[in-house]
Amino acid sequence: MANHESIPVAAPDLGGNELKYVTECIKTEWVSSNGRFVPLFEEKFARFAGKKFGVSASNGTVALHLAVLAAGVEKGDEVIVPDITFVATANAVLYTGATPVFADSEISSWCIDPIEIEKKITKRTKAIIPVHLYGHPANMVEIMKLAKKHNLFVIEDAAEAHGASINGKSVGSFGDANVFSFFGNKTMTTGEGGMIVTDDENIAKQVKLLRDGGRDRSKNTYYHTVLGYNYAMTNLQAAVGVAQLERIKNFISRKRGIAATYREAFKGIESVEFSPEVIGFESNYWMSSIVLSERNKIGRDELMAELKDRGIETRPFFHPMHQIPYMKTNEKFPVAEYLAKNGLNLPSGVKLTKPEVLYVAKNVREILEKRK
Repeated sequence: MANHESIPVAAPDLGGNELKYVTECIKTEWVSSNGRFVPLFEEKFARFAGKKFGVSASNGTVALHLAVLAAGVEKGDEVIVPDITFVATANAVLYTGATPVFADSEISSWCIDPIEIEKKITKRTKAIIPVHLYGHPANMVEIMKLAKKHNLFVIEDAAEAHGASINGKSVGSFGDANVFSFFGNKTMTTGEGGMIVTDDENIAKQVKLLRDGGRDRSKNTYYHTVLGYNYAMTNLQAAVGVAQLERIKNFISRKRGIAATYREAFKGIESVEFSPEVIGFESNYWMSSIVLSERNKIGRDELMAELKDRGIETRPFFHPMHQIPYMKTNEKFPVAEYLAKNGLNLPSGVKLTKPEVLYVAKNVREILEKRK
């Protein structure tokens, strides 16, 4: 594997029925938010996630926004989110005028720590948004206990965790409302796209009303009862989603196989911590990731630069929310800060071959050993 132009961090596999279903949309001219694929995708994905209702959206960020609105979050409220996550998690709270309150992560799972969540609960706390970081489940059992104890709404941000589970129960089935993303680099994709799933029919109806511009279709096509948003998924997107869902189990299997190959290849390198998997928790390994020990003589950014020179694309971990300029606080979040400083995502796309994975691992090894 000596002559790579580039190994990307992620690339979608669109080799199933995607073209067939999209072609149907074009031939029938159902290309916007009406058409048979939208309700079909919602129904099938809800079933996959283990919930009764699915409401699609144009992307994962707006799906989060809708879920936060459905929770009744408003100005003056607080919502607890992980300090290390993609910024959309916190932004969805800010969109409502509420305040995101950050909690640190567990070093064992890299996900939000239930102990830290409880420390941040106040009389203004309205909801918790745990995130299944890079595909590893957050400790939803303990988080749901906390939510029940304090009467809090739970929105699972499962954007990165399609098919992950806790003791055999799918993530995205624990919370009151649960959100998935189908961005192009996710385990399954619709290009852009999102989904809210729930067992609560009232939540599903509220989310759908808000998504569709606040229109009450039972009275009049253009009768708007609440301030809503144009957040609908297109039939074209949903067509791709239906085709992707037909192969989701294969995608997850391939992701887990890539992670297993990396893990084996990194054995014996004490200065590299590979993506964790806590007993009883099954990651989908959306991203196969490493965290460098601070004992290394090469930093994370330097390693990424050298890998880029060798045709290997990587990504740094998400930036801590408390260091984002418009959310900046003076608090300290040692685990989140450590992960953000030293973590990087390796090529993890479902189309990666085993020789490509081994090529990446070999180059990581060589660079680290060269700098001992």
